[in-house]
Amino acid sequence: MPGAVRDYYGLLNVSKDATVEEIKRAYRKLARELHPDVNPDPEAQNRFKEITAAYEVLSDPEKRRIVDLGGDPLAPGGGGQGSPFTGFGGFGDIFETFFGGASARGPRSRVRQGADALLRIELTMSEMAFGVSQEIAVETAVLCQTCHGDGCAPGTTPRTCTTCNGQGEVQSMQRSLLGPVMTSRPCPACAGTGQQIPNPCPTCAGDGRVRSRRTINVDVPGGIEDGMRIRMSGQGEVGPGGGPPGDLYIEVTERPHETFTREGADLHCALAVPMTAAALGGSVELATLDSTEQVEIKPGTQSGTTITLRGKGVPRLRSATRGDLHVHVEVRTPTKLDGEQEKLLRQLAELRNEEISVTGKGGKLFSKFREAFNPR
Repeated sequence: MPGAVRDYYGLLNVSKDATVEEIKRAYRKLARELHPDVNPDPEAQNRFKEITAAYEVLSDPEKRRIVDLGGDPLAPGGGGQGSPFTGFGGFGDIFETFFGGASARGPRSRVRQGADALLRIELTMSEMAFGVSQEIAVETAVLCQTCHGDGCAPGTTPRTCTTCNGQGEVQSMQRSLLGPVMTSRPCPACAGTGQQIPNPCPTCAGDGRVRSRRTINVDVPGGIEDGMRIRMSGQGEVGPGGGPPGDLYIEVTERPHETFTREGADLHCALAVPMTAAALGGSVELATLDSTEQVEIKPGTQSGTTITLRGKGVPRLRSATRGDLHVHVEVRTPTKLDGEQEKLLRQLAELRNEEISVTGKGGKLFSKFREAFNPR
């Protein structure tokens, strides 16, 4: 008589509509409590065997389909392989898959890629607009000139690790209900490299690199914008063991300009114009980033008017074109007048028939305000 079908969902304490991620989380939680390395109790080891089988089944879409149809994919003749650990190297391997452990075989190299480095510099708007070549000081890890990266004192060489015999890993045997389980981990004596340095270099203490301050030349392209980064390949940190260096990134910050503000390739500035100049018109000299331009003020110019100087902005990055310069006119009205000035303005107002009238109750507050400086 066939045995009862195992409740794989119940073993992991999940519902039948649980997602793959929920099943994985449930297994991880139980495995931390029941793994033989953590809990040597025989009953806990049996439970660990059961939840591992349940995870194998429910994480496989085809086997889970058999369970949902009322079958048992691990039962003899049930569509499985008969072993609850088919496809795995024992529950130790599953545990290492989730919680870490040595998966690579053999020693790892002492020589590793260096890290990238970041440096920030501040430039003027003109330097960022037209480009600049600048020398900067950089402090990074560089190749040790005493040992040239191998970490050994002059005249000495590394030796094979006596703990792992050059394998880079050590193994330990643990017993379980299924028999001995072999686990591997990086050798603590050589950090997994398979070699030891009996006589470290006195300059770098065996690291193969030292920190040093050096000067490099940076070519900043014209049109670069605030916050952009320039990548300098191979100018970063030298790696452990004298490994190849990473890259150096130069982040550019734009110093505020006293006249202009920048939006991409366009420049903006404010131009204060006296009331009389705005009424009569005229010409004003304006020093741009690389030239002096005449800004024409048309008669009757109003405050808020924008005058655009085409092609007088910032060169676009990697382009032969330039942005525009936008001049925003602010008409300044005098706040203090002497007697003669006030008299002249009153005469002008009379000549132009300009006045502001205020009506009494029930009427509009401002009944008439003829626009100033408009031709009659």
